[in-house]
Amino acid sequence: MSINWQFIVDNLPLYQKAAVLTLRLAFWGILASIILGLICSVVQYYKIKGLQTLVQAYIELSRNTPLLIQLFFLYYGFTKLGIKISENTCAIIGLSFLGGSYMSEAFRSGIEAVGKIQIESGLSLGLSKFQLARYVILPQAFSVSIPSLSANCIFLLKETSILGAISILDLMNVTKDLIGMYYQTFESLLMLVVSYLIIILPLSLLLTWIERKVRYAEFGH
Repeated sequence: MSINWQFIVDNLPLYQKAAVLTLRLAFWGILASIILGLICSVVQYYKIKGLQTLVQAYIELSRNTPLLIQLFFLYYGFTKLGIKISENTCAIIGLSFLGGSYMSEAFRSGIEAVGKIQIESGLSLGLSKFQLARYVILPQAFSVSIPSLSANCIFLLKETSILGAISILDLMNVTKDLIGMYYQTFESLLMLVVSYLIIILPLSLLLTWIERKVRYAEFGH
């Protein structure tokens, strides 16, 4: 089987544009999910009345429903209520909604890993709850959570392949369009695989490097 290299060259700009869009949506979705996850983990850790039950319900709903269903609900369901949300906004909200629950569990496990003696020592020094969280709990929790946070970031980046279901011209949608129009299945899928590899592999290596650096620093180096 011969590869149609001319077809690949001609359609590279489409994949470049789709890759930029995919990265932009993934960036904002991951950033929002980290912020949401951190807030939820703090609410759970301090057992804030009222909010704790709400956070737990959100986590269960988010983790037990597919992203595709969440996107459909945002994009098509809200339209029935007279609320029109753009495709890109739906994508960011969907990624944030799904990722926030996973980030929350990652942060929660990191917070719970902080030794009680350190918390008691901080309180004995007169630190307030805010100071204790800022200077003692969260830095250590973040360090412990980095492997889980990294895995969640890569997971959310790969989940962007579903965004084409709401008419976003991401990498997957561009690939399906090209296959449907030109029947160049192998070439289109090859560009799709290479595109995701170019995006995800450097991120994976960067996150692994950060994890090693943080772990190395924990031992006083």
